[in-house]
Amino acid sequence: MTHLNSLDVELAQELGEFTEDDLDVVFTPKECRTLQPSLPEEGVELDPHVRDCVQTYIREWLIVNQKHQGSSETCGFKKTGSRKDFHKTLQKQTFESETLECSEPRAQAGPRHVNVLCDVSGKGPLTACDFDLRSLQPDQRLENLLQHVSAEDFEKQNEEARRTNRQAELFALYPSVDEEDAVEIRPVPECPKEHLGNRILVKLLTLKFEIEIEPLFASIALYDVKERKKISESFHCDLNSDQFKGFLRAHTPSVALSSQARSAVFSVTYPSSDIYLVVKIEKVLQQGEIGDCAEPYMVIKESDGGKSKEKIEKLKLQAESFCQRLGKYRMPFAWAPISLASFFSVSTLDREVTDVDSMVGRSSVGERRTLSQSRRLSERALSLEENGVGSNFKTTTMTINSFFKQEGDRLSDEDLFKFLADYKRSSSLQRRVKSIPGLLRLEISLAPEVINCCLTPELLPVRPFPENRTRPHKEVLEFPIREVYVPHTVYRNLLYVYPQRLNFANKLASARNITIKIQFMCGEDASSAMPVIFGKSNGPEFLQEVYTAITYHNKSPDFYEEVKIKLPAKLTVNHHLLFTFYHISCQQKQGASVESLLGYSWLPVLLNERLQTGSYCLPVALEKLPPNYSMHSAEKVPVQNPPIKWAEGHKGVFNIEVQAVSSVHTQDNHLEKFFTLCHSLESQVTFPIRVLDQKITETALEHELKLSIICLNSSRLEPLVLFLHLVLDKLFQLSVQPMVIAGQTANFSQFAFESVVAIANSLHNSKDLGKDQHGRNCLLASYVHYVFRLPELQRELPKSGGPAALPDPRYHTYGRTSAAAVSSKLLQARVMSSSNPDLVGTHCAADEEVKNIMSSKIADRNRMSYYCSGNNDAPCATGAPRPASKKHFHEELALQMVVSTGMVRETVFKYAWFFFELLVKSMAQYVHTVDKRDNFRRTRFSDRFKDDITTIVNVVTSEIAALLVKPTKENEQAEKINISLAFFLYDLLSLMDRGFVFNLIKHYCNQLSAKLNNLPTLISMRLEFLRILCSHEHYLNLNLFFMNADTAPPSPCPSISSQNSSSCSSFQDQKIASMFDLTPEYRQQHFLTGLLFTELAAALDAEGEGISKVQRKAVSAIHSLLSSHDLDPRCVKPEVKVKIAALYLPLVGIILDALPQLYDFTATDARGGKNRTSGSDEEQEGNSAINQNVALAIAGNHFNLKTSGTMLSSLPYKQYNVLNADTTRNLMICFLWIMKNADQSLIRKWIADLPSMQLNRILDLLFICVSCFEYKGKPSSDKVSTQVLQKSRDVKARLEEALLRGEGARGEMMRRRVPGNDRFSCLSENLRWKKEQTHWRQANEKLDKTKAELDQEALISGNLATEANLIILDMQENIIQASSALDCKDSLLGGVLRVLVNSLSCDQSTTYLTHCFATLRALIAKFGDLLFEEEVEQCADLCQRVLHHCSSSMDVTRSQACATLYLLMRFSFGAISNFARVKMQVTMSLASLVGKASDFNEEHLRRSLRTILAYAEEDKAMQSTPFPIQVEELLYNLNSILYDTVKMREFQEDPEMLMDLMYRIAKSYQTSPDLRLTWLQNMAEKHTKKKCYTEAAMCLVHAAALVAEYLSMLEDHSYLPVGSVSFQNISSNVLEESAVSDDTLSPDEDGVCSGRYFTESGLVGLLEQAAELFSTGGLYETVNEVYKLVIPILEAHRDFRKLTSTHDKLQKAFDSIISKGHKRMFGTYFRVGFYGSKFGDLDEQEFVYKEPAITKLPEISHRLEGFYSQCFGAEFVEVIKDSAPVDKTKLDPNKAYIQITFVEPYFDEYEMKDRVTYFEKNFNLRRFMYTTPFTLEGRPRGELHEQYRRNTVLTTMHAFPYIKTRISVIQKEEFVLTPIEVAIEDMKKKTLQLAVAVHQEPPDAKMLQMVLQGSVGATVNQGPLEVAQVFLAEIPADPKLYRHHNKLRLCFKEFIMRCGEAVEKNKRLITADQREYQQELKKNYNKLKENLRPMIERKIPELYKPIFRVESQKRDSFHRSSFRKCETQLSQGS
Repeated sequence: MTHLNSLDVELAQELGEFTEDDLDVVFTPKECRTLQPSLPEEGVELDPHVRDCVQTYIREWLIVNQKHQGSSETCGFKKTGSRKDFHKTLQKQTFESETLECSEPRAQAGPRHVNVLCDVSGKGPLTACDFDLRSLQPDQRLENLLQHVSAEDFEKQNEEARRTNRQAELFALYPSVDEEDAVEIRPVPECPKEHLGNRILVKLLTLKFEIEIEPLFASIALYDVKERKKISESFHCDLNSDQFKGFLRAHTPSVALSSQARSAVFSVTYPSSDIYLVVKIEKVLQQGEIGDCAEPYMVIKESDGGKSKEKIEKLKLQAESFCQRLGKYRMPFAWAPISLASFFSVSTLDREVTDVDSMVGRSSVGERRTLSQSRRLSERALSLEENGVGSNFKTTTMTINSFFKQEGDRLSDEDLFKFLADYKRSSSLQRRVKSIPGLLRLEISLAPEVINCCLTPELLPVRPFPENRTRPHKEVLEFPIREVYVPHTVYRNLLYVYPQRLNFANKLASARNITIKIQFMCGEDASSAMPVIFGKSNGPEFLQEVYTAITYHNKSPDFYEEVKIKLPAKLTVNHHLLFTFYHISCQQKQGASVESLLGYSWLPVLLNERLQTGSYCLPVALEKLPPNYSMHSAEKVPVQNPPIKWAEGHKGVFNIEVQAVSSVHTQDNHLEKFFTLCHSLESQVTFPIRVLDQKITETALEHELKLSIICLNSSRLEPLVLFLHLVLDKLFQLSVQPMVIAGQTANFSQFAFESVVAIANSLHNSKDLGKDQHGRNCLLASYVHYVFRLPELQRELPKSGGPAALPDPRYHTYGRTSAAAVSSKLLQARVMSSSNPDLVGTHCAADEEVKNIMSSKIADRNRMSYYCSGNNDAPCATGAPRPASKKHFHEELALQMVVSTGMVRETVFKYAWFFFELLVKSMAQYVHTVDKRDNFRRTRFSDRFKDDITTIVNVVTSEIAALLVKPTKENEQAEKINISLAFFLYDLLSLMDRGFVFNLIKHYCNQLSAKLNNLPTLISMRLEFLRILCSHEHYLNLNLFFMNADTAPPSPCPSISSQNSSSCSSFQDQKIASMFDLTPEYRQQHFLTGLLFTELAAALDAEGEGISKVQRKAVSAIHSLLSSHDLDPRCVKPEVKVKIAALYLPLVGIILDALPQLYDFTATDARGGKNRTSGSDEEQEGNSAINQNVALAIAGNHFNLKTSGTMLSSLPYKQYNVLNADTTRNLMICFLWIMKNADQSLIRKWIADLPSMQLNRILDLLFICVSCFEYKGKPSSDKVSTQVLQKSRDVKARLEEALLRGEGARGEMMRRRVPGNDRFSCLSENLRWKKEQTHWRQANEKLDKTKAELDQEALISGNLATEANLIILDMQENIIQASSALDCKDSLLGGVLRVLVNSLSCDQSTTYLTHCFATLRALIAKFGDLLFEEEVEQCADLCQRVLHHCSSSMDVTRSQACATLYLLMRFSFGAISNFARVKMQVTMSLASLVGKASDFNEEHLRRSLRTILAYAEEDKAMQSTPFPIQVEELLYNLNSILYDTVKMREFQEDPEMLMDLMYRIAKSYQTSPDLRLTWLQNMAEKHTKKKCYTEAAMCLVHAAALVAEYLSMLEDHSYLPVGSVSFQNISSNVLEESAVSDDTLSPDEDGVCSGRYFTESGLVGLLEQAAELFSTGGLYETVNEVYKLVIPILEAHRDFRKLTSTHDKLQKAFDSIISKGHKRMFGTYFRVGFYGSKFGDLDEQEFVYKEPAITKLPEISHRLEGFYSQCFGAEFVEVIKDSAPVDKTKLDPNKAYIQITFVEPYFDEYEMKDRVTYFEKNFNLRRFMYTTPFTLEGRPRGELHEQYRRNTVLTTMHAFPYIKTRISVIQKEEFVLTPIEVAIEDMKKKTLQLAVAVHQEPPDAKMLQMVLQGSVGATVNQGPLEVAQVFLAEIPADPKLYRHHNKLRLCFKEFIMRCGEAVEKNKRLITADQREYQQELKKNYNKLKENLRPMIERKIPELYKPIFRVESQKRDSFHRSSFRKCETQLSQGS
């Protein structure tokens, strides 16, 4: 690096030197739970196997660490303490949206006065400006606004202001990468440790019976009923008082503290609801059956006093004597079960799933915790919570009030399980078992993590163990029901003996009260009993003997005793268990001893040098045992002389079970054999050796050892796992240790290697073992990480190393020995020889162990089989390294991997991770030991080894490719191997020559490309691989980020130091543009980054299944990298960041190329002010991509009206795959980071050289960025996640979107501004809701976060939004400055403005707004003329946004906005000296603001208007011009619009009034089309919110008609509609819009109709939007009419894409008409009349209201009554219940009356001919009818002949549907029907019903029968017959009634005919069971027909002469006159 310039060298060094090694080999002491490690007893010579085990358990961990790891942690943010309080350094950003929330006053309750509208139909606008603007106080003004400053200075000031107070690290504000996107990290495996299940703490609080007369002893254990297994050892304790303890003093030699425990910690690995805690209680042996002894407990109560007291005293004395005599014997007494089901709650325990996973070796939960190490709950992995065990587990006190008496003949465990099963079923055993009243109180709780003063099952104190000795807790050993796969890590050696049954039934009479004395003997004489039996409560810790409890007078007793023995570490053939049987005499006989001997039995502990466990049935010898009996088993004793006398003739009579819990004894034949054979090689043994039951000679040793290595894998999984560490150590030792067996050299490498492979395979394949997220077996992972160390080679010792008398050094720490012996860098082995021949004389620590193993006598060389002496590579004291003759482990391993074949090879590569990690760890130790750190890396490893590594990498790569190509797609497996390979190379970068590793990487990439053709998979694999390599902590240096492009060496390069490179000051000379591209030179020089960028570019460009996941991965890789640099303490200096940013410049090019694929944030969030919900993720995955529209724009668009800068038009049209929101956001933040940290002058130069198309792309990118980082607000409690179908999404916005589809870049960006972009596209994909996002998704996950967290989150995201927007602003300034020099500023200006306007429309902090307005003012000053000439539409948007900020509640923002608006006016006046256009735009902007009205504050706006007025008055320069007057005029106009707002506010609650008001405001703008259009849109929006889609659509149709009028004046195209006339088919009301005629408006007048809607595409947009709404509202026929107008325009534009979608929509509309048919619902209409002076102008007004379909009268009545009651008070409002005409004189003048009547559409008969369909009868309605029945007497109803009816027909002002939902009634006609006319109407109706029922398709029998029954049924009251009899019985006297009579007769004629048809039809429809019913109907019909016939057939002869003249001009006059009152008719006729 000699030639780098000094700065760069410094930087490079700062980032971590190159040459230094990154790997550190560290010894870390094991964490020991106990104060002292568990060790075998002192002073015993150990077996080699035991010694190895113990050493394995106590030696330190050897861990290879990466030195700098963590310095570049992405999550550095969370990890380093200094950052913890990071948020405290942030400034609080103020957002208006949040200040509003706090200050909004609540609407006051109580009656409100309704301001009544005057003159609903009035024409004039409301100009009653109730107050003068000048009466207000203006806001603070900006001082220097009006001074003239040069544009440059102004820009400089702005820039300086922006530079201050900025956040240095952008990524500190940005949420860190999603868990699922994060770069894979290798989880640090769980440290191997002792297995503990779910621990519960049980404290014994009270144990009492009704009487207290003697000591009692409790033992507690857990039982699993389902598994029928005792699952813990027993815990003994007693609560005896000192008095009772005194009874036993003679039998208690001493009391150890450990025996006083009253609380136990139980551990349960597999919780279930079947677990019971069983408490057994014993008492001292006394005479009598258990029942007799329990009797007093059941009958006497201490509380009784009197007699009882005496009895108790007597019993006490009796007990005392028994205690003294028989104190060491016990008898069973009582027991009690306690179910733990409530603790191990059933609901949460799905056995199969939770616990097995979580517990057993399953990574011991590593993977369950998603390895976010931050959550490492504690060192103890298995907390109950995680298994759902403890969710409802509080500390519980259990109280038990009765015990079951023990039954002498049912004491065995079998019986206990039967009892428990019964108990579980019925929770009582009362029927069969007597109970003893008593009190047992236990406290059960979750055991805390740390328990003070606790002892292990071996009675070792657990840390922390306080000095002051309190009563300890005891841990109780668990006996899990299933295997627990956790390797042993502590020395444990326990034996449990369970005597079960003795059968002396046929034995001599003396054997009745039998006890067994159990001893553990190390020899045969009595003194050999070892004190290794654990004591019980309140006694010594260890005993030499123990007695079982006695069942009184039982010759074949059951036992339940558990004898726990601490096994000696070294067992010999002499060790055995001795059982002595006694009869105990309970009565005291003179001179007789208490015990009488019955016999003996024994069990040798070892059989064939192996621990004996299992069940045995032993014979019992009745006499003293012969010498040397213990050498044989009791069953196989050879014949003795004299012979032994056996009970039952040497049959087995004594059942016993022995179980061991040992981490020394493998209890597995294969393992036993393997270990034995290994030790026979290591230590002095005499051949032949005995292994199990075979003898092995020296010559057979090699063969047997090979066999045992091969068989290792056949051993059971559990022992294999338990001894895994030792097994692997031994196998690795065998693989490198040269052997001499029987004088021959033997090589076990291959066998050992294959065995390791097989073990790895079976561990990975076992279902019971956990894997981490990379599928790595957790046991192997933790073995490699903690346990594995280089196998040290055994060496013989020359005799010079004489024994030195030293204290027992066996448990020497096995770590480092003293430095005198060896250089400290030497890796210490378990046994380190201090007698190195080169160190003669330095006898330090000659280790006795070593002698024992190796024998120090040279004479022993005649041994034939031993480990060869391999020279250690240890540098000796003189420092001269010795020649290496031994194999190196890493070379051997690599070699074996390369040469393996077949299945072995397959497995090796399948689980390559394990072998890779072994390689790396052994290489690291090798480097560390041999101290090659001073060597060059290139020579550090041998060439052969490098070749092997290359081969391995190639093979693994092709393996990955092969898996991916397999038809069975083994992708997951391939991914895992791929990740392992990446980590391997990652590690090699730290160990080997980097050039070498880079070559491997290159091979990998090429090889994959060659073999895979599926692009997404290929990219995904390579990406995963590269992401891992790039997370290397020296990543920056590996990429030579400080190198200069000219002279850097091509990479991969062997090493840097040899290359020369020069300073990097020659940036200027290069072509700057190429720095922003991914050039070949770049890729050579910055190798890894180049590869990563290539993948990213490929991923963005690719298509195909699943590519979006790949893209997300690629982006998050780069995001993580940048984020780690940004937060890396080594990269804090700005100059370092500039360099890093330079390294990433090509990313900018890639992002720009991907522009069309970015997710479009502007489309997702409707800008509804502060209550906007976050752009929900439902719409992710690309529905609101910059979809079609951009694509269209890209394809070059058709009708390009006024575009500013064609966007991307050069790109060919291609359907891009769109990135989802998060991916896009991550990409954006990277872009912003580079822009923030790169050298600004460089960026300017780059911009200056860019073609304008590229510049436009940058602006588009910035535009998306703005919306992307918009502040989403603090999640408030009332936010709801976005509904999928937000139908009410900002109609106007949607329509803007529709119109702008094809309008070039301008339209395209405008479109982006528009919220509801892809209308309802979010329905199309039901996307999963992603919950893991951080503050982007706040609204949906505000669950369980504290207020402080939410505040902090909001603070950070507020700062992020501000910082991101400021970076964007900086970029825009750069663009402006760079382009000032160029000529393309016109097109750029538009782009810049667009971005600024977008940022103003987002929720921004005041900080940002201040800067943004400053920039805007600079722009206006600099490019004013351009702005007003070219950028008309931008100007309009700008006005609207600025005005919006003028109404802000924040003073700062307001004053900035006012200043900006004033400047805008001033410059526009200067430019054109008439600012009509700006005036128009400001007015329109205000109108649309007001219309939206929700969060709009007119007071603030008035203040702003006043401030602007003040500016105008203070502006000296302008006083001489008409400007101030014009400003004033404009402001007064605006003020009057504001007045409307105030009005609208008042009617916020009354939707109808509100609509009326908006309608009037719109009407008042009849002469100003722009404003009318704005208000029509406002109305549409209001309607949509209320779900009145039809009305909303009508508003848009009116708007479209308005536009059409304007367009037809402007240009005469045949395809355009001819003004509003063309719209008549849609609605007759539209003609109103034709009022705009030439005299009121000349289209060319400046500023009028210049809006974006007054264009052809605007018209199309409005119509499409209307069609969409009609379709939502169900008026499909109208959709057709609307599209009839659209299609010609589209055809003229040749827009086939749109024509396709239009016809598609038409098809859907017609389909809906067909499919929905009669099911469609249209509105329901009501007449509403208002009466009473309280209503003001509404008094006596009548309206027709349109309500949603199926609205019932009570609903609307309730709504209106409720509303007006609120206004006037409930007592003043009354609803008139009938529909009769209202007489005002009878009403109370103080009340408000509402009359509501249901009305139906009314059509004349001639109309009915045209209105055929259901739709036609419900559309374009102006006339409605309701009927009121009455009689002349005044009652509503009467007899047939006196029943009159009044039909009232109302005509409304406009036809429904209209642009509002209530229309006033303008005409009312009434017709009175005489009784006979009523009858005619009724009969017509009946006939019609029959006709419908008969002709219905498909026929409906029920309906038909119902109608028939009503027509011909015999009993129908006022039925047809009665009507006929009343009106047709005789010809009327009055000739005026002749015609009615005749008409009724004809009605009946048709009626009876229809009845006949119906009866016939019914006959065809009925089923068999309805025959009778049909006959009945037929009979009734015939009867009716007969009765009617005479009346029907009689005609009135006079009728057939003409009586009166018919006036010909009246159409259908007959019908019409029939409604008139009779008199008029006659007067006409006569």
